[in-house]
Amino acid sequence: MEIRINGQIADIVLDSEKTVGEILAALEQWLANSGHRLSGLVLNGEAANAGSLEAAFAHDINIVKTLDIFTSSLAELAAQSLVQIYRDIEEYESLGFDGRQNFYENWSESPQARFITEQMPDLFTLCGRTFSGGDLSPQVLRAITEERLREMDNPAGEFASLEPLVNEVCGRLEDLPLDIQTGKDGQAAQTVQIFSSVAEKIFRIFNVLKAGREQTGLSGNISEFGTVVKEMMTAYQQHDTVMVGDLAEYELAPRLRMLYTAIQNMPPVSAAVSGD
Repeated sequence: MEIRINGQIADIVLDSEKTVGEILAALEQWLANSGHRLSGLVLNGEAANAGSLEAAFAHDINIVKTLDIFTSSLAELAAQSLVQIYRDIEEYESLGFDGRQNFYENWSESPQARFITEQMPDLFTLCGRTFSGGDLSPQVLRAITEERLREMDNPAGEFASLEPLVNEVCGRLEDLPLDIQTGKDGQAAQTVQIFSSVAEKIFRIFNVLKAGREQTGLSGNISEFGTVVKEMMTAYQQHDTVMVGDLAEYELAPRLRMLYTAIQNMPPVSAAVSGD
């Protein structure tokens, strides 16, 4: 049997595998380590679809002459899922009251829903709030989906556009002790919420950017940043306002700036290698 992965003949020696499913199971860890997932399967020139996939897995390898395996990167699959969610929003908006009643149940079983459950659980929750007739409007979900698509399509540009917001958040963190002391609890809570949203966005884009960038020394920045965030959240939960203010001003604000700058300045892997 000839096995091809994305059109290239694969140097795979079969051991005890007896079915196509067993071959794919053996490849699963390799795919995961390379940041890819199975996206297509063709047996003897016949493509398997969602309805025939289970039967394809059960095929005895003795009757399979050619096995074409197609994979996509997580970034590609994420972008495809986001585009599909955008279409799902349009479909949901076109439905009447009765049509919307069963939409979420059917949608939650779709391939893109299963993918974002694993890779973007926060977005899955937001979709649920819309498609189940909850408190999140289709317009807001569309705006969030468009933002996530920008992060996938142009991560460097989207990251660069964050700089004014990062500076603003850092300024608010430095002012947090005064806000607490002067009883501006609403503004203090808003600062924490904005910081959380900005930090989440930084790490979302970082996960896209890091595939082609040199990350030497960055793990230390991430670890230190994470430690300070945990300390601040603990102090916040314990209502230790003095500690919250001190951590925000003297630890969190400067580390957020450092982390943003370090990620922004990650050189391409090829450039790093050629400079050695």
